Amino acid sequence: MATKKLVIKPTSNQKSNYGISTTHIYKGFSSAKSNQNFKIYDFECIKQDLLNQFQTRKGERVMNPTFGTIIWDAIFEPLTESTKNAIVADIRTILTSDPRIETEAVKVDEYASGILLELTVRYKVTDLRSTIKLSFDKDIGLIAS
Repeated sequence: MATKKLVIKPTSNQKSNYGISTTHIYKGFSSAKSNQNFKIYDFECIKQDLLNQFQTRKGERVMNPTFGTIIWDAIFEPLTESTKNAIVADIRTILTSDPRIETEAVKVDEYASGILLELTVRYKVTDLRSTIKLSFDKDIGLIAS
C-alpha cells in the first residue's frame, strides 16, 4: 500500500496597504448585537477586553474581587483632585494588566451626568496608537466611542 506524502505549506504573510500583516494575532468573540459574525481580531479584541473591565464595578465579579473599576462608585462623588488621582491610578492598573498594550495618556474629566475618560494606548505588536473615549453616565451607563 502506497502512502501519499503530505506537504504542509506555510500560509503567506501578506501585507496590507499599511505594511501590517493581514494575519490575525489575537482572536476573540463578541456577543454584541453590532457584530454579526461574533468574531473580533487584534485591537478590537483588546478594546472589548478593556470595555468588559470598565463595565464591571470593582468587587462585583464572583471569585475575582479585584476585577473591574472604581469609576462607578466615583460617579456620584465630587471630582476632587484626590478622587481624580484615585481614578487615574485605577485606570493605569487596568491598562497595565494587559500585556498587549502600553498606556500613553489618560485624561479624566467630568460632565453634567458623569465622568469622561480619554485613553491613548499603543498596540505593541504593530505600534498602532488609538484613542478610546469612554463616558460613564449616571443614567445611561458606559458609552464607548
